[in-house]
Amino acid sequence: MTSFKNLLRKFQASPDEPQSGEKITPAVLEQLFPIRNLSEEIRQSFASEAFAERLIAGATLFSIDSEADSAIYLLKGSVSITDKNGKTYDVDAGSAQSIFPLCSGHIHTTTATAKTDISILRVSPSIMATNNRCEHKTLPIPENLRQNRLLALFADHYQNHNLEIPTLPQVALKLRQAIQHDVNLNEAAEIIHLDPAISAKLIEVANCPLYLTLIPARNCFDAIKRIGLNATRSLVTALSLKQIFNTRSPLVKTRMKTLWQQSLYLSALSHVLASTSQQQNPEDALLAGLISDIGAIPFLSFIANLPADFINEYEIEQALPVVIGPVGTTVLKEWQFAEEFVHVALNSRDWYQNDNRTLSLTDVVVLSRLHATIGQKSGLELPMIHSIPAASKLKNMALSPENTLGILHDAKTRIHESLSIFNS
Repeated sequence: MTSFKNLLRKFQASPDEPQSGEKITPAVLEQLFPIRNLSEEIRQSFASEAFAERLIAGATLFSIDSEADSAIYLLKGSVSITDKNGKTYDVDAGSAQSIFPLCSGHIHTTTATAKTDISILRVSPSIMATNNRCEHKTLPIPENLRQNRLLALFADHYQNHNLEIPTLPQVALKLRQAIQHDVNLNEAAEIIHLDPAISAKLIEVANCPLYLTLIPARNCFDAIKRIGLNATRSLVTALSLKQIFNTRSPLVKTRMKTLWQQSLYLSALSHVLASTSQQQNPEDALLAGLISDIGAIPFLSFIANLPADFINEYEIEQALPVVIGPVGTTVLKEWQFAEEFVHVALNSRDWYQNDNRTLSLTDVVVLSRLHATIGQKSGLELPMIHSIPAASKLKNMALSPENTLGILHDAKTRIHESLSIFNS
């Protein structure tokens, strides 16, 4: 009789009407990204008030272009996702994709329909954003890394204000200061000429495939005129940063070189994505990609000065994601970069950062980083690209795994020719 009543209730319920489900346990939250990165105290507090919702087969969870007020995780059952290109695929509870939210932005970029009876968890944006809040001069060590000797040493060094900040190259510093005082094109060209190598590279960049121009820039003035003063400031800073990624220490030389190559590729992708979306200045996006992991440099420089028997590659790998954001913030504030670039350094490794309703530089770098990781086929657990908040802010393009790789393929020539300029 009880089972008959349950069956009757199921058919009487509206398909889209959620029913209250079982209590959420901390063990469930430990499986979900990025919630599993929150402290145990926060997870337990959230679990004490959280309940799953149940929806029957055929129910619509959300529709394309509708407002979103929460991130949604699939706990049981199967959901069909349809993107703006009409491509449909399924997500099953317990799969690698289900540890990430089905959606997390302000606007839904897909439509989700329950294929079977399902159980879901809604999480407010405030909970999703909790993990990345930290003071600029603190370096909290996660509980699972308390035994990491390198991280403990560096955290003490950092918090006692002993951090060695790399010096921003003079030509970049002078140009940034001059543009703040309404410098004209001729004056900007004179400053850039102080560094012949940077001047030559700027002309080369102005003539590269990123700008798709038929008339070549013949001198520094032509290059600045074509690119614009503010864009030139970003490009000159980017071009001069390569020397900061250098080290004489054999202990970290390979890592520093890899960091430069990865940052360079990320910056080129950011430029392409900003150009394609037309919502951010491409040169600012290029610089944002290049400085997004700048926080690794002081950490690697610190390691280079330690005795060789202190160096542990596994501990370095563990520590880097922890130090890059806070230390990068400190470096860029010391260099007096605008707050939007500081935000990139602090948050661009967080798929679920979501401080603005419009596309920010951080959003561009986050999307580019996810593009790059998908392109590498690294085998890492990754969210669906349309499900992260940054994707919901794109106005002129829709993202899916298919056209993500298409964007990379179409831009391949432009990216590689541009990378060769920065590497020479």
